[in-house]
Amino acid sequence: MKSLNRIACGLGVVAALFAGSAAASVTVGGTRVVYPLENREVTVKLSNDRAEPSLVQVWMDKGNADAKPGEASAPFVLTPPIFRMDAKKSQTIRMMYTGDALPQDKESVFWLNVLDVPPKTAKNADVNTLQFAFRTRIKVFARPKGLPGTPEEAAGKVTWKLVPAADNKGFDIKATNPTAYYVSFSKIDVVGAGQTYTNDVGGMVEPRGTAQFPVKNLKAIPANAHVKYSGISDFGGALPFDAPIAP
Repeated sequence: MKSLNRIACGLGVVAALFAGSAAASVTVGGTRVVYPLENREVTVKLSNDRAEPSLVQVWMDKGNADAKPGEASAPFVLTPPIFRMDAKKSQTIRMMYTGDALPQDKESVFWLNVLDVPPKTAKNADVNTLQFAFRTRIKVFARPKGLPGTPEEAAGKVTWKLVPAADNKGFDIKATNPTAYYVSFSKIDVVGAGQTYTNDVGGMVEPRGTAQFPVKNLKAIPANAHVKYSGISDFGGALPFDAPIAP
């Protein structure tokens, strides 16, 4: 499951909007970026699938989806930060770590933002329309050298427990991650007493941390409960696991 968050940003009512689809056409070559901190840089490929050129702006943030490009404070430099992408063309952006202090015993996570602004054309110049830009956000994992284990192993080491939901109406599933890696999930199912209770939104648990996920319609703890879940690999693939739930 692609961990992408596409946000349509209304730019205002303008005349002469292009005749195209209301969907992002600039896509990122991957669902996540892994940045080994010993590397001087990594590259990220973007592609413009539209039949017209597009204006693209890129920036990074620490997790605040509302952060504007000028407010970004992540310890990375992106180049070029803003550029034109011709129709049916690709563009590689360079991501460079500035060397600012980051934990060396665990991963850190940041977000790459790609804003796709479609062009205006002279068609239907007498018609007022709403122009949309589309933003894609993907995770960037800053990975120090020499962390124990592997990201794939980390997903299988997560432990689980059922806990009262925040609204006291039913139960959530709580994940505990003992590893140095972030673990992302595309799906989490609680199975027991012949029933399956699903969290199909997914989420993420930080290194040596915990996270709580809501489970639909789970009003009581079922007998012999266990959890089936899918972790997400560095390449965006699903890693299936089946684990017991702690009493």
